[in-house]
Amino acid sequence: MAKEKNDNKVEIEKILSEGNTVEIQPQGYSMYPLFVPGRDIAVIKPVGEDVLKRGDVVLYRRKESILVLHRIWKKKEDQFYMVGDNQKETEGPIYRTQIKGKLIGIKRKGKYFDVRNPIYRFLFAIWLLLRPLRPLIAQAVHRVKELSGSR
Repeated sequence: MAKEKNDNKVEIEKILSEGNTVEIQPQGYSMYPLFVPGRDIAVIKPVGEDVLKRGDVVLYRRKESILVLHRIWKKKEDQFYMVGDNQKETEGPIYRTQIKGKLIGIKRKGKYFDVRNPIYRFLFAIWLLLRPLRPLIAQAVHRVKELSGSR
């Protein structure tokens, strides 16, 4: 999810509506492993007339609620169905009018990663295919961390 304080949640949308790029620090673990809270920054551009497709990470506003940063799982005409990288369940329909921006890059430990990078695209295409297995993968990772004492 996107980190937003009451003061700046409208500000993010205003900046995007003016055609500018914003940087936000996602909170929560719905987009883990792509984003680690407190470490990573999402670089978001306005969607404009961009063609949105499966696999794109977009910033959208839930109806009368918060801004959320999730990946497009499926598109049906003007309806989008979203899923966090660390989730199994999809959310939707989300309409184009709810989508405020699109992820173009990630800042991590002072380095910038463009989402057009072929390695990024490949890894997250695989991750999308593994959606039904994510709970098992998360349990396995958790177990390995427990056994190795890195928790």
